[in-house]
Parts: sequence; structure tokens; C-alpha cells
Amino acid sequence: MGIKLKMAIVGLGFGAEFIPIYKDHPNTEMYAICQRNQENLNKIGDHFDIEKRYSNFDELIQDNNIDAVHINSPIHLHAEQSIAALHAGKHVACTVPMATSIEECQQIVKAQQKSGKNYMMMETAIQTREFLYVKELRDRGELGHIQFLRGAHQQEMAGWPGYWEGLPPMHYATHAVSPLLALAEKEVEYVSCLGSGKIADHLTVNYGSPFAVESALFSLRDSDLAMEVTRSLFETSREYVESFDVYANKKSFEWQQLESEDPVVFTGEEGERVKIPDYAHLLPDSIQRYTTEGVYDSEDNKHLSFTQGSGHGGSHPHLAHEFIMSILEKRDSYPNVFSSANWTCAGLCAHESAMKNGKIIRLPIFKEKI
Repeated sequence: MGIKLKMAIVGLGFGAEFIPIYKDHPNTEMYAICQRNQENLNKIGDHFDIEKRYSNFDELIQDNNIDAVHINSPIHLHAEQSIAALHAGKHVACTVPMATSIEECQQIVKAQQKSGKNYMMMETAIQTREFLYVKELRDRGELGHIQFLRGAHQQEMAGWPGYWEGLPPMHYATHAVSPLLALAEKEVEYVSCLGSGKIADHLTVNYGSPFAVESALFSLRDSDLAMEVTRSLFETSREYVESFDVYANKKSFEWQQLESEDPVVFTGEEGERVKIPDYAHLLPDSIQRYTTEGVYDSEDNKHLSFTQGSGHGGSHPHLAHEFIMSILEKRDSYPNVFSSANWTCAGLCAHESAMKNGKIIRLPIFKEKI
């Protein structure tokens, strides 16, 4: 297309993973970076040769040269910064979750609709190799009719920044929820969730959430499908996993139990382990290598989310490419603002249900709120 969008990245922890991707993408210029810590801002700026640097977010979004902002700040800032950037006329990509409350999700939807700019929640789980593989099976008709879906995200977040400590498990559920909804091509209508176990008092006090594990059943709108999601964050022994299982009448897909194993595809009652291919061929040549290698600072200094998440399944360049092309092609991104809100509120409403001993909680329909 010959067009280069000027990109700005906010937050240079996990966010630094995307700097070389935007530098090398044929349709972007890695124009500006933003972080409050001036020393680290300059360190990253010097390392990646980025001249335009901001330590103040409000100043950054007033820069008329910037076309799009990719937000990677702490989760309690996601909504505030997304709304401000949209109001400033910027396209917005934001790491998960979209927000920390239903009200904030509603405000982001309204801001996006008013601005006319693209909003995309940068959900890694719908651009992993495994997801793209199962999506191919679905699109070729090899799965048949999907009967049930199950997801899990189990993680130990001890040692992460303090604002994560004691976070309700389902408040950060999008990695487990999103691949199921994307494969079903549906939204959540309502949820019933139970909490289980107990975390330490010094963790519980931060958010008032006592549960070690939350497990939810979701009913999907305009569908015969239900799905199950389990989430844990603290004091539950398990190798890190972001998994999804899909059961259909022709073939089913089950995630491996150990990271070192391969997943299983069942045909009838017969199962076989399958090697998942890489999908770099779907990307421009200049960013294909980023599906198999991390780019955060150096091999000796990778972000926790990257090392624990096994590089997020090669998803980062796919996410960046989808965001960029949605803007240039003047279409909604995937996920768009409505899907992002539903996927985020699935977890928020699940935690509300858990705190009410499994009471059914209905999600808002965001398209009717505008």
C-alpha cells in the first residue's frame, strides 16, 4: 500500500516486545515510546534507536503525528488511557484485559463509537499457532458441528508487580475465554461461576477475592453451545498453561497436559498427537521471524509474560499485523471493540457470580448501549 502508520507504544515492559515488529513492518514507522521511568525510557529508546520519547501519556496523545497507540501499561490504566487516546483521535490497541469493570468497558465502547477510530484488544490466544491450526480444521469442515468448548489458564503470579497480587482469577480470563468464543463465533450471554480454595490473607486483602481457583460455565448467545473455563493465579500447583479444548462431532482437539508434549486430535474414539505448524507465512516477509523468537531487550532479559507463556504461541506479529491492516483497510479489527468488551466482561461477570455463590449473571449487550 505504501502507507506507513506512525506508531506509539505506551509501557516498555511487555510492550518492548512489539518495538522491532513495528520497526520492521512494511506499513508502520515505530515513531514514539512512552514510559514514566526516564532512565528506562532512554535505555529502550537508545537500544532501538527511537528518537521521540515521552514520559507523560497525556503529552504523547497530543502529538498530531501519531496515528495509533499500543497500550501496555498496568491493567488499572487500560480503560483511562484507551478512552483518552480515542478521544484524541488515535487508533488504539491495548493489551488484555480491556478494563477492570463493566462500566469501563461501556465507556470504551462509547469512546470508540464517537471517535470512529479502531479499538483492538491485543488478545494473544486467538493468534497462537494452536488456535490458527484448529481454526483451519474448523474452516475446512473437518471438525464438523462443535458440541462443547473448554479453556484453562493456570499461572503462578508471585513475583509480578504488586498490583497483580490477589487479583480475582476471572478478572484476567481473556486468554482462556477468547479462543473458545472465537472458534464458536459467538458471544457469552450469561455465566455461573464457583470459587474454590483460599489464598493467603495478605493477597485477599487487596481485592477482597478469597479464591485460589474460579471455574465457570458460560452459555453462548444465539447458540446451542456452552463452555467451561478454569482460572488460577496464586498458590495452586500447576505448570503454566493457556489451553483450550474443542469437542465436535467429526473431530475434537485437546491441549497437551505438559508443555513438552503435543496436543491430540481425536477422530471418533481414535486419538493421535499432532505437530502444530508455524503460521509465519500469513505475515509480511519482514516480520515472519518474530513468530519464533522473542525480541524483548535481549535473550537474558525477557518479560515474565513471554517466558511463562512460551512466547505466546508466536502471536505477537500476527496481532500487530491485524491491527495495522484493519486501519489501512478501513475495517473493524478482530477482535473489535464489541467482542473485546464481551470477552473481558465474561470474566468480570464470572467473578461476580463466584462472589454470589454461583448466581447466574447476564452480560450486557454492548451493541445496544450505543
